[in-house]
Amino acid sequence: MIPALTAAAALLTACGGADASKADQPATKVTVTPAAGKTPAKLGSQISVRADGGKLTSVEVENDKGGKVAGELSGNGASWNSDGKVMPDTTYTVRTKAKSEGGKESSATSKFTTEKAGKVNKLTNTPSGGQTVGTGMPVSILFDNPIAKDRQAEIERALKVTTQPKVEGSWGWVKDYSGKDRIDWRPKDYWPSGTKVSVKGALSGLNSGDGGWFARDYNFGFTIGADHKAVIDVPSHTMTMYENGKNVGSITGSAGSPQDPTRGGVHTVRSKNAAETMDSATIGHGSEWMLDSKWVTHLTASGTFLHSAPWNKQLGQVNNSHGCFGMSTSDAKRAYDFLTIGSTVEVKGTTNTNKTDVGNGLEVWQESWQEWQQRSALN
Repeated sequence: MIPALTAAAALLTACGGADASKADQPATKVTVTPAAGKTPAKLGSQISVRADGGKLTSVEVENDKGGKVAGELSGNGASWNSDGKVMPDTTYTVRTKAKSEGGKESSATSKFTTEKAGKVNKLTNTPSGGQTVGTGMPVSILFDNPIAKDRQAEIERALKVTTQPKVEGSWGWVKDYSGKDRIDWRPKDYWPSGTKVSVKGALSGLNSGDGGWFARDYNFGFTIGADHKAVIDVPSHTMTMYENGKNVGSITGSAGSPQDPTRGGVHTVRSKNAAETMDSATIGHGSEWMLDSKWVTHLTASGTFLHSAPWNKQLGQVNNSHGCFGMSTSDAKRAYDFLTIGSTVEVKGTTNTNKTDVGNGLEVWQESWQEWQQRSALN
């Protein structure tokens, strides 16, 4: 028979043995990819974390630029994967917490650095963030380096347009007048006034082709303002302005001559200048003229403008410009003040049968909805 004291000691020893066995359990094995080391991680890699012999309870990833990396933890805690891909020339810190199958908790930190990019591809967005624009304004994204055709679909998927209220639209790939690659998003029909537009580009770490990579994400928004439009009737030498579909006044002027007829179709106001010098060399007319003009509203990139033409003594009588619509200085200011960036100007009755290329300004309304949809890389 064992004495009571001895039995109690034996029981205590057994309990202590149980704690010791828990402490001696192996911790969860956590594997981070890309792995830490001297060799830079390849661009285009996704960050992943895997747990063996337990589960992940927390994963936090940040880069040396102060950015947090979003990701998703699997339901059973066995793995975590980043939403996007690694950026060029960046150091990432991965902090993990895990719990073993026996309940042992552990934590670890891993660091890795990524390769440098041959070229970093940046973009310029139109309109700029916070701007209020007209009902014909597309989202236009201009890339500073070429986009390989086989990279277009992935890049397009990474670009999201959200609107309030919901508006149907589509991305389309465009060659800008400058020769650079561009992608535009246009609504099926003109925007409703008051629409809030948000654009997000999860481009960080994406390969744009030809040695180029994106190094950051993009996020901007804008608002659709008043519904201001204008219609130029070439034969009658008039431009009529409309607000919410209601005629609010007409202006007489001179459109393009039979030799240089004004481009037809629906144009989008792309920019404006209160004063500008009209240089004939910019539209292929050598040194024929150098004239100062005021209240200049730009339509196409190739030089279709609305502007004052005080030198023209036949305004409202003869179409004799070199493709622009010239007006008196006071009427040019009326048009300048009424038409915002993104407003549309439709030209009717012109003898110009040449179709204006979409990239020659913000000319997304030169095509039907069906034609425009064919420009998407996802079709």
